[in-house]
This record gives sequence, structure tokens and C-alpha cells, in this order.
Amino acid sequence: MVRKKKLSLFDSDNVSEGSSVAVIGLGRFGQSVALELMANGSEVLGIDDREEIVQSLNNKLTHVVRANATHPDVLDQLGITDFDRVVVAIGTHLESSILVTSYLLRAGVENIWAKAVSDQHGVILQQLGVRNVVFPEKDMGKRVAHLLQGDLKEFIQIDTNYALAMASATEKLSGVNLNPHELYKKYGVAINSYRDSSGQWNHDLENLHLTPGNVVILGGDPQAIERFASKFL
Repeated sequence: MVRKKKLSLFDSDNVSEGSSVAVIGLGRFGQSVALELMANGSEVLGIDDREEIVQSLNNKLTHVVRANATHPDVLDQLGITDFDRVVVAIGTHLESSILVTSYLLRAGVENIWAKAVSDQHGVILQQLGVRNVVFPEKDMGKRVAHLLQGDLKEFIQIDTNYALAMASATEKLSGVNLNPHELYKKYGVAINSYRDSSGQWNHDLENLHLTPGNVVILGGDPQAIERFASKFL
């Protein structure tokens, strides 16, 4: 019996470790991930069953294929197990998301990132064995809420009780003791670094003196950051 050879679009011998990613589902989230990975130097295979999307991404990704990823033989022919990471970005069809993810796990793909569109969807993916479940719409909603409440430029929640935020200093900070220990003791936040008027980032905070327009990176409890930003920034 002659064994059919897999049609792998990537030669694993010529791809550096951690640099090849397959993105299944090229909606807004999948496209955003794929294009950002390309910009950061990864080799990316995009898979979607919509011709117009595949055509629009032609020459923008390393490879883009029109295919129905719910068929295991399609993924097998594309050499899906040869990729360092696989992103399941299917959101509108939960059954398809679960079918694809289930096959990837059975095939032995270890590094899977899967998009969930609801808490229930996320629970199912986690029960299947996916360790990296992302909630782009939910996370974006939280991020925007924090940005609005604290008048922040950027907000990244690291853990339940810790976040990083970027904001611009104002004249309100002129009378605040910015000593790291005192600042954290009184307000529950720390200034991790700041960008001065010359555009340089500085990490020497012992004799910190901010002027309006300086950009600061704050760290601390999310609610503490919002309270501090609302009061002083």
C-alpha cells in the first residue's frame, strides 16, 4: 500500500523554531492576528472557505488557502501538525470551531490558540483541552471601558489584580509625592517608567519630576489605576 504524502506548504527543515503559524478562519480577528504575525516575521498560512477573503489576502500572507477546515483530511493535506502554533479564529459557527479544535487536539497539535465568542464557548474549548482560549470581543470591551473611565491612552490587564496603563501627565501631578514607595503606599499604583519631552523613556524614578505632556506607565490594581488617573491625569 502506498501511503499518501502530506502536502505541507512549509518545509519544517527550513523554518526556525516558533516561526510558523496557521490561522484558521480569516474574519476580522483572524486577519488581524495573521497580518500582525507577518509583520513580526512569522510565516503564516491562512485558511478560510470564503473566496473573496482568500483573494483579498493573496500576497499579504505567506500562503492563503480556500478550504473547509472542518474536514480533517484537508488539514492533514495542509500539514497542519507541522506548524509551531495554530490559531482557531472561527467565531460565527461554534460547531465548526469545536470540530476543528477537536481534530487538532486528536492530531497532536500542542500549541493551539482558540477564539471564544461566549463564556459557554470558552468552557467547551477548555474542556476539550485548549490551554489558550481568547475572548477578543469581551477583552476589547473591558479595555475600552478602562480607557474611558481613566482617560488613559492604553490599558493592559496582566492579571485579575494587576494591570499596566499608559497616560499623559498633567499639572495636577505637580503637588504629588512621586517617590515610588510613597506613591504606592498612598494610591496603590507605581510609575514604572516615563517618557520625557525629548521622547526618551526613563526608568530612574528616585528623583522623578514630571512635566505636563510626559507619558507615564502605571502599574497596579486596575481600580487603583483608574482612581489615580481620574484624579491626577
